[in-house]
Amino acid sequence: MSNFAKYILLFVLFVLLILVRIFEDQLFYDPYLLFFQNDYLYIDNPRREVFKLITFTTLRYLLNTIISLGILYVIFKDRSVIKFSVIIYAIAYAILLLLFLYFVLNPHQEDYYLFFNIRRFLIQPLLLILLLPAFYYHKQQQ
Repeated sequence: MSNFAKYILLFVLFVLLILVRIFEDQLFYDPYLLFFQNDYLYIDNPRREVFKLITFTTLRYLLNTIISLGILYVIFKDRSVIKFSVIIYAIAYAILLLLFLYFVLNPHQEDYYLFFNIRRFLIQPLLLILLLPAFYYHKQQQ
């Protein structure tokens, strides 16, 4: 793949990540979007449908993961990087979803900040931001 095609593909993949973020209100059910935009430390937890919330959070995580894996593949062109990333994403999903579910089912005002950050890892491509420099550093060390 030429450098030009690589840059175009990377641009398209990053635009897809941005589009997921821009259209989050229309694409996903998430009562916590508005909740965390307000002064959430002083208001009650929003009403929510737990199954629907988990389903849409999983869908969003899956979309971000697929796009992120595409970005990692275009940059590093190494299947071992993708395999390792899939394992990291799967483990992170299992742990984060369990914590997310705990906070959804047991809302306590003193836990809102921790809940906000766990939710952030599920709905935003933060693992990509962590994995890109890690793989780059690893590649430089070889």
